[in-house]
Amino acid sequence: MTDHQLKHDFASDVVLLKMVGINPVVIHGGGPQIAKMLEKVGKQSEFIDGMRVTDEETMDIVEMVLGGQVNKEIVQLIQKHGGNAVGLSGKDAGLITAKPLEGDKLGQVGVVDKITTDIVSFLDQGSYIPVISPVGVGKDGLSYNINADLVAGKIAEQLQSEKLILLTNTKGLLDKSGKLLTGLDAKNINKLIDDGTISGGMLPKITTALASVQNGVSASHIIDGRVPHALLLEIFTDQGVGTLIN
Repeated sequence: MTDHQLKHDFASDVVLLKMVGINPVVIHGGGPQIAKMLEKVGKQSEFIDGMRVTDEETMDIVEMVLGGQVNKEIVQLIQKHGGNAVGLSGKDAGLITAKPLEGDKLGQVGVVDKITTDIVSFLDQGSYIPVISPVGVGKDGLSYNINADLVAGKIAEQLQSEKLILLTNTKGLLDKSGKLLTGLDAKNINKLIDDGTISGGMLPKITTALASVQNGVSASHIIDGRVPHALLLEIFTDQGVGTLIN
């Protein structure tokens, strides 16, 4: 199945959730698309500890790609499947107030300082599906690129959501033998971090998922976005397709 088809499946899943009375909020990233655009304009990508160094020129491209390309593609796909989607940046209606990461090596890479979900709640109360790109504005007036998982977790906490669902390109959290782990709590997770089972790119996803549960979200899920109709399978079947944290 192609990446394009998976995006169609995701969009149709989101629309169906809305139709059955679940109010989905979509937060997306766009790392591969940003890298491709930087390559097109002849700008070299630089990473420190897995995070993209984001100077002013790179930030302009990040905003263009996230807000103008990826966001609108998702909105268009949801609309195509019969939903009413509204594309937002974290800069709209003061949704995301950002602050820079400690130090200045990464430039305009930030973390969430404050979430104001008035616009999201307003759209959710209607027939609309908010689609949010993870760009915030700091008190210094600068734009900041923020990890999409982190933004999703903070928005879920603020909304006191029933579920936080993080889509990734793996089956979920795997143990050292490659077996899928699920039904985890803080005690399990801390042990898995200590023994090195949770590391690398999975670590921020797990810590975000756990923090959300500890701050009012009923359950967090890390699921394989490559599986057709992964959202529906995780929500409406007993087996699910990923790692559950509660």
